[in-house]
Amino acid sequence: MIQADSAILIEASTGRVVYEKNPDEVRPPASMTKMMTCILGIERLAPHKLLTVSPFASATADSELTLQPAEQMEAEQLLHGMMLVSDNGAAVVLAQEMEGTVPLFAKAMNEKAREIGCEHTHFTNPNGLPNDGHVSTARDMAKIAAYCMKNKKFREIVSERRRTIYWSSPKGRWHEAENSNNLLKTYEGINGIKTGWTEAAGGCLAASAKRGAVELIAIVMHSPDVNVRFEDARKLLDYGFENVSMRRGINKDRVEKNVWVRGGVKASLAVGLEEDVNYPLLHGEQASHYTVEYNLPMVVDAGIEKGEKVGELVLKYDGKPVATVPVVARESVKQGFSILSFLLGLVTGFL
Repeated sequence: MIQADSAILIEASTGRVVYEKNPDEVRPPASMTKMMTCILGIERLAPHKLLTVSPFASATADSELTLQPAEQMEAEQLLHGMMLVSDNGAAVVLAQEMEGTVPLFAKAMNEKAREIGCEHTHFTNPNGLPNDGHVSTARDMAKIAAYCMKNKKFREIVSERRRTIYWSSPKGRWHEAENSNNLLKTYEGINGIKTGWTEAAGGCLAASAKRGAVELIAIVMHSPDVNVRFEDARKLLDYGFENVSMRRGINKDRVEKNVWVRGGVKASLAVGLEEDVNYPLLHGEQASHYTVEYNLPMVVDAGIEKGEKVGELVLKYDGKPVATVPVVARESVKQGFSILSFLLGLVTGFL
């Protein structure tokens, strides 16, 4: 079907796998790495915060923006430049701003990857430049892409075909950036995400497209060249739109469960779904064959923030797990004292 050595196609809202080819084969992800750098930048930096280019960042290889030491740009401008023209220096500027050094930022990237559910990913830099220890898999890249695409600002950035990137200092400097994702010009419903290429990684691409109620994410790794990666992704997306449909599933407002809280100002926490869950159906399947199972802890420690993932809803088709959806806290519970929570701590301490 495709020439890439490793690939996966998922339904975006649930992560259900539609097609896979060597999805857990460990390979360098090249500039698809920047999806993680971008989402951390969005989550942790104010859009208009001024960032200063370091000599180390300016010396980074393959940087189309040709950043110079002591230049200043807003975080938002660097994020757009990094994602549209895959500027490696911009990724370093962002990394240094967030964690001080590239190694420390790589540690934060790896922590986030584990939080998202990646099992075979290890980042050593924010841009995907070659390094023996910098690896991932198609399955892990799909998990990262799906997480990122739930963020409105991320979606806005990766769907842009062109944008003028502006410097704050020197004033008047600008760069007309054209997105390296050629599918944005040619594929119906395309809305992202990120290209990648090195000699070791081959042609890489994370591609997302939405038609009607169906949104798909395709990942290809180690395609023979920079053009084949687009054809591979196109074939995957075509296959998905021909074979996937969505049916109404679970209304988020009808799901509210509770877990016990240890060491908190209250002893229970309401949890539920962030959004409605619809069932992705492959060709010939029926929605009535879906069942759900909740994977929740009995007890959590206080200090939970509203919206934080607590567990997951497991979607099963004919009894086989096919997808998971986060179950999150409906409220925040601070550390503190309540009689019931205190007693709960005593009881669980002996278990």
